[in-house]
Amino acid sequence: MLGYWVARSKINDPVEYKKYTDRVPEIIGKFGGKVLARGGRFKILEGPEKFGRFVVIEFPSLEQAVACHASKEYQEASAFRKKNGAGEVELVIVEGGEATVR
Repeated sequence: MLGYWVARSKINDPVEYKKYTDRVPEIIGKFGGKVLARGGRFKILEGPEKFGRFVVIEFPSLEQAVACHASKEYQEASAFRKKNGAGEVELVIVEGGEATVR
């Protein structure tokens, strides 16, 4: 089953944050990831309005999505985002497939 990164982010320092976003597409590609949504228009229906950027990335599997996040390359790139609070991110990885109610 497919795996998805679903992220909400807030950019506090665009210059430093760009150092992160410039590196990420190549890293995601190495793990078979495909960006489905990155930035663009959005509408918050519920929850805090703290975040102004939303990202959805599809991977071949949940395991590939986890491996990408854990990779040395991604961790090095995310250090730019984390440095001095350049950006704040909430990220979940969810497995796609048939929806079930629990």
